[in-house]
Amino acid sequence: MTLELLKKSVRDIPDFPKKGIIFKDITPLLQNHETFSFIIDALSEELSKLKLDLIIGIESRGFIFSPVLAYQLKAGFAPVRKQGKLPWRTHQVNYSLEYGEAVLEIHQDALSSGMRVAVVDDLLATGGTAEAACRLVEKLGGKVEVIACVIELGFLKGRDRLSSYNVFSMLNY
Repeated sequence: MTLELLKKSVRDIPDFPKKGIIFKDITPLLQNHETFSFIIDALSEELSKLKLDLIIGIESRGFIFSPVLAYQLKAGFAPVRKQGKLPWRTHQVNYSLEYGEAVLEIHQDALSSGMRVAVVDDLLATGGTAEAACRLVEKLGGKVEVIACVIELGFLKGRDRLSSYNVFSMLNY
């Protein structure tokens, strides 16, 4: 498996979730054992260098990768979810998406001060969602060691917005 073959397996969905957006569908990567394993192994290798305490998964596709990575890295897992989806007391942050506004939440006891954290999602676009997740981690006293994703839409310059963080992505469009 190569990154080029992996890239060719990503499906483009035009005009989703709204007109003018080309959605990068990772479903074909997940359906194939070889591509899914390649992604997990590559992310695990990169994150294993950091001695992480916790993997934060961003709703919803970040949930696909984060628990598996947490298991492999012997770290904990905590979800960052859209407003109203977590059942206990939360901290929240408002943020901008490339096509709207939203609110993310994390449980108040999701991590302890000083914990070393990786923020994981499937895709980095404008960086708004990842930045919001990092703000939640920092609000609880955690240290964001890396933001890791499978796909980066480089033309949207999300990495620039996240310049104070270590950002790792496997595929760039």
